[in-house]
Formats: sequence, C-alpha cells, structure tokens
Amino acid sequence: MTSDETRGTAHGTAPVPLSVLDLVTVGAGHTATEALRTGVELAKLTESRGFHRYWVAEHHSMPGVASSSPAVILAHLAAHTERIRLGSGGVMLPNHAPLVIAEQFGTLEALAPGRVDLGLGRAPGTDGATAAALRRSDRLNEGADDFPEQLAELTRFLDDDFPDGHPYRRIHAVPGPIQSTSPGGVQSPHRPPIWLLGSSGFSARLAADLGLPFAFAHHFSAQNTIPALDLYRETFRPSEILAEPYALIGVSALATDDEKEARRQVLAASLNMIRLRTGRPGLVPTPEEAEAYEFSPVERDFITSWNSNVIHGTADEVRAGLDDLQKRTGADELMITSHAHSGALRLRSYELIADAYGLPTA
Repeated sequence: MTSDETRGTAHGTAPVPLSVLDLVTVGAGHTATEALRTGVELAKLTESRGFHRYWVAEHHSMPGVASSSPAVILAHLAAHTERIRLGSGGVMLPNHAPLVIAEQFGTLEALAPGRVDLGLGRAPGTDGATAAALRRSDRLNEGADDFPEQLAELTRFLDDDFPDGHPYRRIHAVPGPIQSTSPGGVQSPHRPPIWLLGSSGFSARLAADLGLPFAFAHHFSAQNTIPALDLYRETFRPSEILAEPYALIGVSALATDDEKEARRQVLAASLNMIRLRTGRPGLVPTPEEAEAYEFSPVERDFITSWNSNVIHGTADEVRAGLDDLQKRTGADELMITSHAHSGALRLRSYELIADAYGLPTA
C-alpha cells in the first residue's frame, strides 16, 4: 500500500502478511463475556507474534456471535494492544447513519492513532427482520443500492470537506481528522483508511473505481474469489490513497496439534452454519453434539461443499493450504478466521500457524 501500513510487519516465511478476522464466537456452555475476553487474549497473542491486523465483524441476532458492536470491541482492544492494526471486517454501512460511523471511527483513531482500519460492507449482517429493526425500514434493497452515496457521505464526514453550499457543510464529525505535523512542519489530515468488503463483483468494481483497498470474503464465497479479484485488478484506478491494487482475502483455517481434533471442530462449525442458514442460529455446538447429530443427505452435501474451503489439520497442513491459496489468488494479505468451540483451541490455532511460518515468538 502507499502508506507505511505494511512496513515493519514480521512475515517470517509467510508469502504475505497474515491477519486475523474475529467473529467473537460463543460456544455452548460458555458466555459472551468469556468470548470477549478470549478476543483480548487473541489480539495480544497475535500482536506479539507479528500478525498485521485484527478485524472484528458486525453480526446481529446470532447467539453464537458476540460481535454486534465492532466499534465498542475495537475500543476495548485498543486499550490492550500497542501496535497491531485494528479494524472492522466490517461495519455494514446501510445499518447506520454515515455521521455516526464517522464519529465512532474518529474516536477510535483518537484512541489508537495511525492503526485503525474502517472496513465497510453493504450486506445487513443478519436476517431481514433484524435488518429492518436496525434500519427502521423494511426497504432493505434501498439501503444496499444507496451504498455508493452513503460511502461518499461517510468519506466527506471523515475528511471534514463538504463543499460550500452543501447542507452538511457546517456539520463536523468529532473527533475529526487529526492534524499530524511532519518534520518539515507541514500539517496533513489523518483518518482511518477505508476498505471495501465484498463477496461478489459489486464491491470489487466500486473499490477499483475509487482506488481503495479491497477485502474479499473467500471464507464464504470461494467460487467468486478469483473472478472478483481479477475484476478489481483489471479495473483499478490509482488514487491519492492507493497507487496499485491491494487485496486481502478472508480465509477459514484451523490448526490443531492433532488432525482428528481439527476434523471434529470443523464438523461442529459446520453444524453451526447449517443451523444459521436454516433460521436456527444458536451457540456453537460442541464436537460431541455434532458427532451425535443425524445429518440428512442434503446437510451432508452442504458440509462437503462448505468444508472444501476450510483449511484445517496440523500446522504444516494448514500452512501448505494457505500457501497454495495465496499462490492461486495472488492475494496481497491473508486474513485468517479460526472457528472452534472453545476459545483455547482458537488461541492455539493461531499459535500453531505462527510457529509454522516462523513468526516472532511472544
């Protein structure tokens, strides 16, 4: 990227920077409090091991996902970390007024200057009824269709540069752009960089048109990964923010000391996804519950398809899978999300991945 974001990042033998996507998952028998504490432990661990950034995803009305308020969680993580970049992966912009997001992330930038990312998506991050409650409207498609206009408004608030005559010209998102003075005495505004997130070509093209970095959700839309990245790179227009295209991909990966344990955890995560997609969201089930569950033929087909894109096994197996994925996609960064019933196993997964790549020891 054109900024200093990737300088000084310890890649070890990884081909590109490694980062973290945290859904703050809550396993059966555990609480949201425990899941949030695990998030703090994970942020501190991955910072000490040289991971580049730590993003939190916005989801709603899902008992097994405690990340409904990314800005609140990120503020807490900022108080417990020093160097790792923190951001949203992402904030679902149609759920919010752009001014509110500008204020929230301006506050985060003031708390952790120079290490906050604002990742934005246009999906609701939930079901239709919950989205309607969030937006106080049942016209959900309107919110997604208006995304480019919402993005432009948010950018204006972040930069505090509405033109003369605009009805919002006298409105300021506070905290606003932080003035930083260079050694030469020149002042320039600094605010969180915007990333566009997506699982199709829409955000890829918009990110390319605006010259923004792009994050693709490979972990749940693998069939669209290469077409979307190709579209982004082919249509990219350099901007003041970014001279060349920069794309990261989210990837589901779980490393364990024992390959059998990885398969058990992935099966439980698959059952959780089946329940979510059939309107029965709940806490992440235990492996024992998943092993006892009688899957229908349709559900087994879903598991086979879903798990084909989950890299899991021993540390060496996961490293090989991540290396192959990066080579096939040409991703500039890999953002890893590890799904397991227990927080301890999630922590262990990132430790093993760090070890496999020779990242700095804690």
